[in-house]
Amino acid sequence: MGEKKELIDAKVIKREFINKMLIFGTLVLTVIVAASIAGIWVAERYNEKLLEEYFSQMEEVPEENEEENGKAEEIQEVQEETTIPANPVYSEDAKYRMDKIYKEGNVEKIAYLTFDDGPSSNITPQILQILKDEGIRATFFVLGSRVELYPELVKQEYEAGHYIANHGYSHEYKSVYSSPNAVLDEYNHTETLIRQAIGNDGYSSHLFRFPGGSTGKYLDVKKEAIKLLEENNIAYINWNALTNDAVGHPTAESIVNDLKSTASGKNKIVVLMHDTGSKQLTADTLPEIISYLRDEGYEFKNFYDIMY
Repeated sequence: MGEKKELIDAKVIKREFINKMLIFGTLVLTVIVAASIAGIWVAERYNEKLLEEYFSQMEEVPEENEEENGKAEEIQEVQEETTIPANPVYSEDAKYRMDKIYKEGNVEKIAYLTFDDGPSSNITPQILQILKDEGIRATFFVLGSRVELYPELVKQEYEAGHYIANHGYSHEYKSVYSSPNAVLDEYNHTETLIRQAIGNDGYSSHLFRFPGGSTGKYLDVKKEAIKLLEENNIAYINWNALTNDAVGHPTAESIVNDLKSTASGKNKIVVLMHDTGSKQLTADTLPEIISYLRDEGYEFKNFYDIMY
C-alpha cells in the first residue's frame, strides 16, 4: 500500500508540474504577443509622426528652393529648345533697343554674355558645353580668319541658338583701321564666311564689334567707320562689364572680381570675354561668373532679343 500511494503522489506531482509549466508558458506567450502588438503600435505611431513631419516640410518649401526650381525649369526649357531663331533684322526699333541697351533706369536685370576673337579648337567647345549645361544663349563676335579655320564650330554655335556677330577678319589694327572702307571690307568678308559656315545664305548679323572697341586709338577712322556701318544697316556694340581675361596675366580670382566690380550697380550689362586658345581661365571661371550673375538676379539673353 505504501508503494502504491507513493506512486499516485508522484503522478499527481508530475501532473501539477506540467500544468504549472503550461500556465507559465501561456503567460510567457501572452507577454510576447502583447509586447509585439505594443511594438507594432509604437512603430506605426512613429511612422505616422515622420510622415506628418515630412509632408509639413514639403508644404513649407523655402522661397530660395522655389527660385532654384524656377531656374532649373528655365535651364531645361532652353536646353530642350532646338529651334534656330529667325535671321537678325536691323530696323528702327532694333536700333532704338540697341541705343538703349546701356541706359540706366531699366528695371529688368539682363546680362548679355559675349565672347570675342574665336572660335578656337580647345576653348570654344568648353564654353559651348558650359552654356548648354547652364541653359544660356550667348553672343560670339567671331573673327573671319578663325571662321575659315573652324567653320564647324561656328555652325555648332549657330545651331545651339547663339548669336553669331562680326568682329572683322584680321584683328590687325593697322590693316583694319587703314581706312573707314577697310573696316567695312573686313566686316563684309567675315559675313560671307559666316554664311558659308552656318549654311544660311540669308543670314546677316547686322552687328559689329570694333577690335579694341570703338574708342581709343584710330578714333578718327572709327568715327567715320561708324557712319559707314550705319549707312549699310550695321549696328556696333562695345561692353560695359568685363573680366579682363585678355589683359596682362589674369588669375581666376582677378577674372571673377573684375566682373563683379564692373557689373556692380548696372541693370543691363554686356559682358566682354574671349574664347581664344589661350583663355583656359575664361572657361574655368565661366560657371562661377554665371552663378554670381544669377544670384544677383540677372536674366541671360543674346542679341536675337534686340535684332528682330
